[in-house]
Amino acid sequence: MLRHLLLSAAVALPMALAGGNAGAVESNDPIKLTLHDWTGQLITTRIMGSVLQKAGYNVEYVQADYLAQFAGLKTGDLHVAMEIWETTGREAMDEATATGQVENLGETGMQAIEEWWYPTYVKEQCPGLPDWEALADCAELFSTAETAPDGRYLGGPVTWGGFDEERVEALELPYVVVHAGTDAALFAELESAYQRKAPILLWIYAPHWAPIKYEGEWVAFPPYEKACYEDPAWGINPDLTHDCAKPRGPIWKVAWKGVAEKWPGAHEAIQAFHVENDEMGRMIAAVDLDGRPVEAVVEEWVSANESRWKPWIGQ
Repeated sequence: MLRHLLLSAAVALPMALAGGNAGAVESNDPIKLTLHDWTGQLITTRIMGSVLQKAGYNVEYVQADYLAQFAGLKTGDLHVAMEIWETTGREAMDEATATGQVENLGETGMQAIEEWWYPTYVKEQCPGLPDWEALADCAELFSTAETAPDGRYLGGPVTWGGFDEERVEALELPYVVVHAGTDAALFAELESAYQRKAPILLWIYAPHWAPIKYEGEWVAFPPYEKACYEDPAWGINPDLTHDCAKPRGPIWKVAWKGVAEKWPGAHEAIQAFHVENDEMGRMIAAVDLDGRPVEAVVEEWVSANESRWKPWIGQ
């Protein structure tokens, strides 16, 4: 079953040698941390993995689908997922934890925003923004040869979820959702449009460097409430759900229930993990804008923050 969940084969890493404490670990079996397809999650996960290695744990990184990974977490084929966003992953997380096979290990310290976004210069041609109702009148502005006369909304990769198609239908917006193939492709298209001052409407998220580098705004949809996603009678459209904004809130850590019993020290360390939006945004920028390897940025953070992470592993 797991074979169908994974996007690529697992990459096993040996136990840390320098600074390791292998004699104190509860099991030498590898702790499998999932990797996804956006830079921030790679950084978060490798920071946690590096810290666990410092404590002597054997760590294995496994490339996995963001939402489909929960099947592996339930069975124990996967062990830890370091970023479950309130904005897009809450339903899958709640379903998994309700089974008793997956445990919520608390907040990462980062606060998530994922929403439709446009550059500020677009408001000159669509002055009703950021009110979502202005999008209907400005659809032609955002149209392409493929979508005309409808506008185009550039969403994230399909695996991210987000309910954009449902939102378009529920709010009766004349737009076609086109998904970027990768995180890099999403922001490459934004850069190209921004340089040309071309209209673009797309998925932007934080923590990330994009809302810092580019001047723009998130679209103001009807405020999110849980009922919006569950009860068609809620909101503007009495027949459909998702007629509201996406939720905002914490980015969570989750684990297979067996982690607490098999690797209790690692379990405590993962619970203690904490970084915040600003520092994560800077690290993402170092990778995406400055071209530095993820591993180098992580190593720099670990070296500079011993006083923060050593207490996570009882040192």
